[in-house]
Amino acid sequence: MKIKSIQFVVACLPFLFACGNGPNKTVNNKAQDNQKAIIAAILDSFNVAATNSDYERYFSFYADDAIFIGTDATERWNKSEFMVWAKPFFDKKRTWNFITLQRNVYLSEDGNLAWFDELLNTQMKICRGSGVLIKQNQNWKIQQYVLSTTIPNNIIDSVVALKSPLETPLIQELQKSPSH
Repeated sequence: MKIKSIQFVVACLPFLFACGNGPNKTVNNKAQDNQKAIIAAILDSFNVAATNSDYERYFSFYADDAIFIGTDATERWNKSEFMVWAKPFFDKKRTWNFITLQRNVYLSEDGNLAWFDELLNTQMKICRGSGVLIKQNQNWKIQQYVLSTTIPNNIIDSVVALKSPLETPLIQELQKSPSH
């Protein structure tokens, strides 16, 4: 009888583990889906704040030590530097209007870190926004944001030819820097 009991328990182990993990995984997926929806709403509000030239609201989405990386190779700013650069555009109501075309959001296992990539309809045509959000005091904040222009592969050679005179000296300068 003892052997049959052990065999029964061993035979049931896969089912016990499957049943035990199933509901938790469903709850976990629902929680992740909920967090992804919250992050998507934050990113939408972030873009609307820029469109509306709402300086205070726009920058409230960033963590205090956030980094913004723009489309130009020289555009890498901490939050306060980016605020100084952007202030004249917000003051003149000449900000940017980014409309999300497609977005992917991912979460860390512990749910305190998220990253995203999105295609945006902008005044520069399609751009890619990507970044990292961190959870601070139960609120999501943008830790890093990267804006990139997209270049169709069939015209990359002509774009490289256009930007080479401007970027070749920058490449040479950057190669001389100690951080290289």
